[in-house]
Amino acid sequence: MGWKQLRASETLGFQQTLYDPLEFCIMCMTLAFAGTYLLVNFAPNVTQAISARTVQYYFVGWQFLVYVILEILVFCILLYFHKRKGMKHIVVLLTLVALLASLTVISVKAVSGMITLSVTGKMQLTYAIFYIMLVIMIASCVFQVKFLNQATELYTMTTVVPVNHVFFTTSAIIAGIIFYQEFLGAAFLTVFIYLFGCFLSFLGVFLVTRNREKEHLQQSFVDLGDIPGKQMLDKVQPDSNGLSYGTLPDGGDSTRGQCGEKKES
Repeated sequence: MGWKQLRASETLGFQQTLYDPLEFCIMCMTLAFAGTYLLVNFAPNVTQAISARTVQYYFVGWQFLVYVILEILVFCILLYFHKRKGMKHIVVLLTLVALLASLTVISVKAVSGMITLSVTGKMQLTYAIFYIMLVIMIASCVFQVKFLNQATELYTMTTVVPVNHVFFTTSAIIAGIIFYQEFLGAAFLTVFIYLFGCFLSFLGVFLVTRNREKEHLQQSFVDLGDIPGKQMLDKVQPDSNGLSYGTLPDGGDSTRGQCGEKKES
């Protein structure tokens, strides 16, 4: 009997810990940090010099060309439904952001790599591909921020942040795999642990923001229309050009009647 009571108390204590907001938040943040740790430590350790010729080679590769064509088609379809049909669902907006973010990731890495090589003495700024990537980076960032602002205006941050985190990270991983071929030659266990780290990170961020809702301030008021004997008026202040300006509503006749009785008496 005592063992059963002890077991029941442990179960209740565990359930209370799960529903404790502070403990639940700590657990979710632990999942997110654990996923981030796996992402950092099991990321593809491919050291390659990002030169202009390397970027040109990847830029005209069939993998990237197929990826860009598919991305442009999806982007145009979603943009059509968003602009013409008025579809403003959070998945539509943040998918547009994620598609642009993949181009941002590719161009930022290319531009930074070519600038790094130029600083070390190997000039890369004379190649046209550098300025093409620079234009793609600036344009994708500008439109990405535009769609992200629209999402934050329509939805709460607790909804936008986890969805955008998942979409952005997924698009960045896919862009790195296709354009820079980061997982080429990587072991299966490394790829599995890396993807598992992504899952833990997504799960932690989603759970942290799941129960946080936007607080709405509620003002208490009394509806005079529901009180017997009271009458709601359309205008609190009568029109100044009207005949009833300066008189009390519903009580003006009775007041004048009382004044007339006093004068007669």
